[in-house]
Amino acid sequence: MAESVEPTESLVSQQMNGDGLKADGAGQTSWDNFSQWLCAVCVVTFDLELGQALESIIPSDYSLSDTEKSNVCYLSFPDSNSGCMGDTQFHYRIRCSGEGAGGTSLSHTHHHQGAPLVLTPDPGYYYGFVYFRQVKDADIKRGYYQKSVVLLTRLPYITLFTQMVQKIAPDYFTNGLPSLEAACHSINTWLAPRPGKVLQLPLLGQIIQVRMPSKSDKIGSARSPDDVARKSAAVMVVPSVHDLNLYQALQPVLNSFELIWELVITNEPIAVMAGSPTLCANAVQALVSLIHPLKYASDYRPFFTIHDSEFKHYTTRRQAPPQVILGVTNPFFVKTLDNWPHLIRLADQSDSEEDFPGSRGGTGRSLGDGSDKPGVHTKYKPFLSRDKNFAKIISTSKSAPGKRPMEVHNVMIKRHALELTTSFIIPLERYLASLMPLKRDVSPWRPPPQVKVFDLPTFLETVEGAGPQLTTGIKGNWTGLYKRFVLSPNFMSWFALRKEEANQKLRLLHLDTLCKADMMFWMRDKAEVEVVDFLLQVKDCMAAAFKSHPSVPQQTLQALQKQIRTVLSKLPEDLQSCLTTTFTLYL
Repeated sequence: MAESVEPTESLVSQQMNGDGLKADGAGQTSWDNFSQWLCAVCVVTFDLELGQALESIIPSDYSLSDTEKSNVCYLSFPDSNSGCMGDTQFHYRIRCSGEGAGGTSLSHTHHHQGAPLVLTPDPGYYYGFVYFRQVKDADIKRGYYQKSVVLLTRLPYITLFTQMVQKIAPDYFTNGLPSLEAACHSINTWLAPRPGKVLQLPLLGQIIQVRMPSKSDKIGSARSPDDVARKSAAVMVVPSVHDLNLYQALQPVLNSFELIWELVITNEPIAVMAGSPTLCANAVQALVSLIHPLKYASDYRPFFTIHDSEFKHYTTRRQAPPQVILGVTNPFFVKTLDNWPHLIRLADQSDSEEDFPGSRGGTGRSLGDGSDKPGVHTKYKPFLSRDKNFAKIISTSKSAPGKRPMEVHNVMIKRHALELTTSFIIPLERYLASLMPLKRDVSPWRPPPQVKVFDLPTFLETVEGAGPQLTTGIKGNWTGLYKRFVLSPNFMSWFALRKEEANQKLRLLHLDTLCKADMMFWMRDKAEVEVVDFLLQVKDCMAAAFKSHPSVPQQTLQALQKQIRTVLSKLPEDLQSCLTTTFTLYL
């Protein structure tokens, strides 16, 4: 059955100004719809006196702090050593510089309930999607025309925004600022990116058709919009908002796949060095996607330069390297990061596949040893053995690259990564289920029970007999890897989220038991103070449940209101009045 398509035309019923844009009460353009997708669109240019400078920003009243503005300007140009002539595309990720500075608060987060965790807005960071142009121009004193168009957003829609800026920027370079304004006006008519919806998004005379992923999607499946749209040249179908070509991004180091996966899932510090910002940005983004559906919980910077405001923080030698993945292109970092334990070096795409040996862990090479060969340079001893079948497939593709299309290799790599991560998480999910209290332990007269404490020794006992070795062909010291993983931010983030989800289920179950409880029978021998304490306990339980997701069903709320009114009716009038005020939000 075909999915429904959300047409942008439904917005015509909203209040419009003379330009066809939604307006607020004062007649000013309202950017509410635009802000559901982007924070701002920027133009960064090179000024002979100032260096990189912010030339334009839409909306014009969007405020960036000085630190954010500096980071946007410097990171929107490739490092000078890259020698990027013509057009170059890449993306970066920068930290917001503080609460209230430059629009660092988030709105519209309710639109993303039901989206996969890895595609929810990033409250502490901006993503910048860059289209940089550098061409010779004798009319310019410096001899070159250098300018970037940048999409700033909180959303990690890597594929969608990369294609968007690829359409917007060339039109801007040809037609100037009016073209950029027209593009922003089009985006301001878009519907919200609600999970599971197929959207038709107008942009500069073309329609982008895309389906927004949902939590309910089968993991690993790629559901694209209807193929009917492909018949029209006026419609650009984006099969996925976020999928990367892992084969293309990580081709030089695929022989070390299991090693790299271990480094990422345990949040090891990794430096990725490449010859261009495009290569390093795609590689870093590919690394964090290797552990999907787990969300990478540490910081990562697809493109990082010496001008980044956190350069000193991440390159200090006064402490161990931070748990972060940095993508760099400047050879200066070979010396600066020579105390980092893991380097992934990528060759240019123009290099042949035979030049990609993909060195294995334990080679004795470390960052800064002078090696310029592509591969993984580390002294880390992996817990897992290589998957020989997967390694054979990769080696076959290198010896005869024409036998399979790149897209086929990409699917195979994604499937391998998903199977590895899923096999790793299944024992954790199974153990978490054992920490859930029994249904009979949920009583309407007591606060809802909580998930029990995670005990590592007890969990490891379950791994020996029912670990990942049952669902994956990869052998190794799984117990040792779990011991390392439970100390990592990835585990802490995963467990905190899953624990909260489990506790919310218990809260909803507790409220359901309250709805079915015989209040009059319970009250028959209770003193007033006990009844009041019980009501206050119910209020706290309701408050906790309403703050979390999924929310309390309307049917449950109505039944609870009836129960509360029943109890209140048996109390003296003065207490009724006081407690009714307490329950104002719920009655």
